[in-house]
Amino acid sequence: MDTKKPENIDEYIGGFPNDVQEILEKIRMTIQKAAPDAKEKISYAMPAFDQNGIVVYFAAFKNHIGLYALPTGHAAFAAELSKYKSGKGSVQFPLKDPMPFDLISKIVKFRVKENLEKGKKK
Repeated sequence: MDTKKPENIDEYIGGFPNDVQEILEKIRMTIQKAAPDAKEKISYAMPAFDQNGIVVYFAAFKNHIGLYALPTGHAAFAAELSKYKSGKGSVQFPLKDPMPFDLISKIVKFRVKENLEKGKKK
């Protein structure tokens, strides 16, 4: 991986081997489809989608893709995420397994709705 911090998601994805780039691109498209109004950005050196606050981050590692939907996004899908290694606000999807794109989409839609409701309360 390039040590220069990526300026945008294209640069971030471009720093990985082709097979991983393909997975990252599919995750990006899954998020874009689930959150069409969210803006792409790099935050904490990771791809992030922002709509009334961060919706979700994702990142590639040697053996997994990390998805960071903040604690609420993970708590809401605890049952579906239970088979994956996870922390309070993160989950690891092993690269050797098929990516759960439908689950990622559901989590992103949940987070968008949550951020929009949070925005209404302000």
